[in-house]
Amino acid sequence: MTAPEKTRLITHLRHIDLAVPDLRTQTDFFTNTWGLKEETTDSGLSFLAAEGSPEQYVVRLREAADKRIDLISFGAANRADVDTLAARMATAGVQLVHEPTELQTPGGGYGFRFFDNEGRTVEVSADVAVREHRKIEEGESIPVRLSHVVINSSEPEKTVAFYEQHFGFALSDTLMHPRMGNMMYFLRTNAWHHSLAVARGPHPRCTTPPSSCAASTSTCAAPAGRCARAWRRSGARAGTWPGTTRSPTSWTRTATPWSTRPSWTWSTRTPGTPRCTTSPTPRSATSGAPRTR
Repeated sequence: MTAPEKTRLITHLRHIDLAVPDLRTQTDFFTNTWGLKEETTDSGLSFLAAEGSPEQYVVRLREAADKRIDLISFGAANRADVDTLAARMATAGVQLVHEPTELQTPGGGYGFRFFDNEGRTVEVSADVAVREHRKIEEGESIPVRLSHVVINSSEPEKTVAFYEQHFGFALSDTLMHPRMGNMMYFLRTNAWHHSLAVARGPHPRCTTPPSSCAASTSTCAAPAGRCARAWRRSGARAGTWPGTTRSPTSWTRTATPWSTRPSWTWSTRTPGTPRCTTSPTPRSATSGAPRTR
C-alpha cells in the first residue's frame, strides 16, 4: 500500500549519473544541444548543472567502456529523514551500499546508497549545498531543472511496488498498449506529475543512447525551443514530456515511440472513478498546474 503523502520522506529528484564510452561527445550534447552547464570536471568525469536549479549538478557523466546508469539520486528534507529511510530499508531487507555518511561529491551533504529490486544503485541525501542559480525567463530555451528519470524494467510491476513500499511513491498514470498492456508507469513523490517513470523493457543494461535513457528537464518556456528539439533528436519515447501536467481524465493518442508505430493509450484518472475516453486537451510545455495529491 502506498504511504500517505505526509509520510513521504523523498522530496525530489537530484541528479542522474551515467556511464558513457564517448564522454566528450555526450558532454557536447548535454551542453551545446541540451543547454546544461559544465560546472565541475575531474579525471573522466563531467558534472553538468541546469541554470535554474539549486542542485550542484543534474547530470554526471563518467567515461567507461559500457553505457549504464551509475546512480539515481533523490533528496530528503533533513538528516533525520535520511536516517529514518536507511533504517526502514535495512529492516525490510534492502541491501545498503553504505550507511548514512558524509558525502564526497560536489556540494557534500549526508546520505546513503542502496540497491533497488533490480540492482540499480540509488542514493538519498540531505544538506547538500545549494548552487547559485537564477530564474529562467520566458522564452529561454534552456533546462530549468531535472524533472524525472525513466528506467527500463523487465518486471515493471515489481519495480513500481518496490518504490511504492519503500519511498511512498504514488502512481499518477500508466501508458498502455492495446495488445501489450501496461508499458509505462509514472510515479510521483511531490506536487509534480512524476519523478520516476518505469518502462517495460530490457534491464539492467541500457541499450539506448544515454541522452534518451536519462531524463527530461522541467518546464521549457518555448515548446519549440532547444528542449523540444533535443527530445526529438534523442528519440525519447512517447509520454516523456518536459515539465507538462495533465488533468484527471483519460484520453487516447497515437505516437511513434518505435519504428512499428503502435497506437498508445494514455490512462489518466482519479482513483475510484470509471475509465473514459475523451479527446486530448491541447497542452503546451508550460500549461497546467502540478498535482498536489
